[in-house]
Amino acid sequence: MADRKTYHHGNLRQALVEATAALIEELGPQAFALTEAARRAGVSPAAPYRHFKGREDLLEEVARQGFVEFAGRLEAAFDEGRPKALTAFLRMGQAYLDFAADRPGYYMAMFESGISIAGNADLAKASERAQGVLLRAAGTLAERLPEDRRPPARMVANHIWAMSHGVVELFSRGKPGGRSPVEPSAMLESGVIIYLRGLGLIPE
Repeated sequence: MADRKTYHHGNLRQALVEATAALIEELGPQAFALTEAARRAGVSPAAPYRHFKGREDLLEEVARQGFVEFAGRLEAAFDEGRPKALTAFLRMGQAYLDFAADRPGYYMAMFESGISIAGNADLAKASERAQGVLLRAAGTLAERLPEDRRPPARMVANHIWAMSHGVVELFSRGKPGGRSPVEPSAMLESGVIIYLRGLGLIPE
């Protein structure tokens, strides 16, 4: 547990974010209480209100920070399509799965908490940055096709995002091999390749 001097050092805001992410990982995004986050941060129940309007505001900040880190991981994995667009695209899929495994509290705040992303400008900006990496990647893959045959980049990005999220939800939670003998990373990679090949974005 963080000690009470955390607040006096000016780190209370971040201490609350980290405590909340840990609580979400343990209890789910609907079950955590602001008072428990304060207790774990080592401060009084009233102290969080110096930085957050309430529980929802704190949850949105956890999600925002998650999206910032998530976008950074996707950007590093894509690396502007080097050395090949498909290789880079598949690296992003692994980065998606790794983030969900490494930062489950943040991931659940981002995608499973029911927060309104559109209602928070900073949160929306962070989310759009992550989506932007997928859009650029989809556009890069489509460059091999004539312009009139290229599928909409946003459609491709959304489908890949949905596929990645589905693999996390269905096969990456719980014990390895508990729901499928196939590794989540192999399942996602094969699904992405089949999808992209069907659109003509990669050769047979």
